[in-house]
Amino acid sequence: MPEGPEVETENLREGIREELEHEGGRFLKRIALTTAILAALAAIAALRAGATVNEALMLRTEAARLQAEASDQWAFFQAKGLKAAVEEASRTSWLALGKEPPSEYAAKQERQAVEQKEIEAKAREKEKERDEKIAESDHLLHEHHGFANTVAILQVSIALGAVAALTRNSAVWIASLLLGAGGLALLAVSMLG
Repeated sequence: MPEGPEVETENLREGIREELEHEGGRFLKRIALTTAILAALAAIAALRAGATVNEALMLRTEAARLQAEASDQWAFFQAKGLKAAVEEASRTSWLALGKEPPSEYAAKQERQAVEQKEIEAKAREKEKERDEKIAESDHLLHEHHGFANTVAILQVSIALGAVAALTRNSAVWIASLLLGAGGLALLAVSMLG
């Protein structure tokens, strides 16, 4: 009794395997391409994050220098005030003795008062510059956080892409793409802000 028609299953299996490899290869190429794009975007965001935090730190250092200069000016201001007080005490001593103080005391007092006002203006200007540097630094730190968050989101998206490639799971790849789109949107907002 004949066992039935003989079907060449080896060729059929080989054809199915080639078709799966062909389809899987296209899928893996798409994942690789999107992952490479996401990695490039993450690199840009990481560079911007580093640049903004470095600039913010430089501005903070500049603000600290300006604060030191303002403090020096205020110390000088106080020293001028003490000199004026000493001059006044000397003048008062002359008056207590019933004598007219030398005219140089009054001139010195006036000069001290004028110099004190100039010193105060310099100190206030240094403090104003300091405050501007701190405000600019705060703005840059805010930008830095946007770029740093972008890097984190893109890294998770890249990791999901790797999982999708390993498991050949298109749902995970779509999640990777959606997260990557969110990272791209945050990058755009951070670049514009």
